[in-house]
Amino acid sequence: MSDVLHKLPEFIGNHLALAALFIVLLLGLIGTQLLVLLRKYKELTPAGLTLLINREGPLLIDLSALADYEKAHVPGSRHVAMSQFDPEHKDIAKAKDVPVVVIDKDGRGASDKAAQRLVKAGFSKVYTLGGGVIGWQQAQLPVAKGKNPG
Repeated sequence: MSDVLHKLPEFIGNHLALAALFIVLLLGLIGTQLLVLLRKYKELTPAGLTLLINREGPLLIDLSALADYEKAHVPGSRHVAMSQFDPEHKDIAKAKDVPVVVIDKDGRGASDKAAQRLVKAGFSKVYTLGGGVIGWQQAQLPVAKGKNPG
């Protein structure tokens, strides 16, 4: 180990671009992890969502495209188009003290934006489903099909 530490300055001197790239990547990784730790909502795994459903009966909001929602969604979730998503809507606003889980098709973006809006609107227990409905299906959990219940 000590031999590696002695050769490190020489390696860095001979490979400045590689060392600079490493530092940039390391800082980017640290920054990303800090943002995840400091945000006011949490990402759940499919197993974590199952526990939350069984223990606390959260409000599940699915932001997937309507066609995707009708093909497969987490049982009990309600479809809301992202363009129609409003944390102040009466059906959503009454759930400020209840856990709210925002779900999208693949867990890449729409749910994070909606979760940020919920936190900003004063919701205290906000979650997203990591991997979205696709992650839920990959975990081999049951899906519902069709339109919103009720």
